[in-house]
Amino acid sequence: MARPSYPQAGEPRPDALPPERRTVGQLIAEAIRFFGDNFLRALLLGLAPAALTLVAATLSRTVTFVVVPSIGGALLSATYVAACVLVLDVHPSRRRLVYAWVAGWAVFVPVPFLVLFYILPAVAWLAALGLVVPALLVEDIAPQAAVVRAWKLARADYVHALGALATLAILVLLTQGVLIFLLRGAGDAEIATASVLASIVISPLLFIGTALLYVDQAARVE
Repeated sequence: MARPSYPQAGEPRPDALPPERRTVGQLIAEAIRFFGDNFLRALLLGLAPAALTLVAATLSRTVTFVVVPSIGGALLSATYVAACVLVLDVHPSRRRLVYAWVAGWAVFVPVPFLVLFYILPAVAWLAALGLVVPALLVEDIAPQAAVVRAWKLARADYVHALGALATLAILVLLTQGVLIFLLRGAGDAEIATASVLASIVISPLLFIGTALLYVDQAARVE
């Protein structure tokens, strides 16, 4: 029986599929590759999620549901805007940055409440309208038309959008959980400290992958 052959060390990796045919797995791989190639800048994207993790650990449940959609939504939207600027290599005007930030904040507000029912409704909501941020940053469209454009992008391949966001969310949550366990076991770190460190290192993948999803969906529309 013939032995299977494997790529030799140093050989160039196979070319990635174009965005319009990219699978969820390849999207995740591209997000990880981008994170590795831009590690220091991408790592800054984990600061806001880490801060929210620390705040949520110290506040009551009621206060948390006030802080997360308001202050938390503003911080996460700003992080998403920064991720799109970094990943998509765009240089929008200050006004367009503000439009994208406000739109992302507005889309995020229902998410903490949707999570109360189950994580899937929240992911479905973000898959439907979450691309409003990169649309405003990349495309020359009015803010009023951005929501319609985001929905059009989602409908280009909604299964791909939903699957990509769900996979990213699961990957980030599971990887953070494993990293928290390792940090606590290796250095006797408190769970809050371990959670913050894990969030800084892992959560940027969620924002990077979502920015890349815009590229996929825009190509599918075309």
